[in-house]
Amino acid sequence: MTIKQAMIKGITILKLEKISTPKLKARLLLQYVLKKPRQYLIVYDNQKLTELEEREYLKYINLLKQGEPIEHITHQKEFMKLNFYVDENVLIPRQDTEVLVEEVIKIAKRIRARKILDLCTGSGAIAVSLAKYLENIQLTALDISGKALDIAISNAKNNKVQDKITFVESNLFEDLGKEKYDIIVSNPPYIKKEELEKLDIEVKKEPRIALDGGKDGLYFYRKIIDSAYEYLKYGGYICLEIGYDQKEEVTKIIEDKKQYINIYCKKDLYDNDRVIVAKLN
Repeated sequence: MTIKQAMIKGITILKLEKISTPKLKARLLLQYVLKKPRQYLIVYDNQKLTELEEREYLKYINLLKQGEPIEHITHQKEFMKLNFYVDENVLIPRQDTEVLVEEVIKIAKRIRARKILDLCTGSGAIAVSLAKYLENIQLTALDISGKALDIAISNAKNNKVQDKITFVESNLFEDLGKEKYDIIVSNPPYIKKEELEKLDIEVKKEPRIALDGGKDGLYFYRKIIDSAYEYLKYGGYICLEIGYDQKEEVTKIIEDKKQYINIYCKKDLYDNDRVIVAKLN
């Protein structure tokens, strides 16, 4: 089987199973198996795969058929133009979350932030990106999962920002201490419990702890907003990713706390409400 034939076969199988973006996934899997860039596949499309390469490629195509996210096979995900290792222990970073990171960068530069706290850090995508793109910054990144923190630490090292981030295993603020921060950022679990079983099969393969936002999807927003003011410097900001339909509810939780002003929402690339920002009064 040649590279071209392998691509066609992979695309056909994935299309029949109604797997999204079959052409892209078939190509990425071939690149992964052959350890070659995209251009190589185009120029040498008549090159034959070895028996081992063919067997490995079709094994991965079969895993995709069964709903395995491609990122769990390749262990690679690009986020904010940086490379991240991911596996089944962490949420796969989404492009939507780049809106959150970009807004935090903008605020941090404006207020000359020196300390940022990232709650529910997972793969470390947010913390590592902020450390990479902001100068004179120190971050604290928390997660309840020790396995997630191991991955986040590895990603910090691979992106050469480990000296700018302190990683702490903690259930939100529980084991944090009493430092204060210029900005608190979080992409917490926000899927309603009853919606978890309705998610795409690929999403179901991700850690439930990173998805389950409680009965109404707002459990972590209440917990974070209820305590965040104790850890923010005067005039500091809280920046939260939200589900596309949670703007009004999360805004009300913040307003009811009566400690925040200048509440606003940013939309993602698909024009969905995605980020809520508020300033400590």
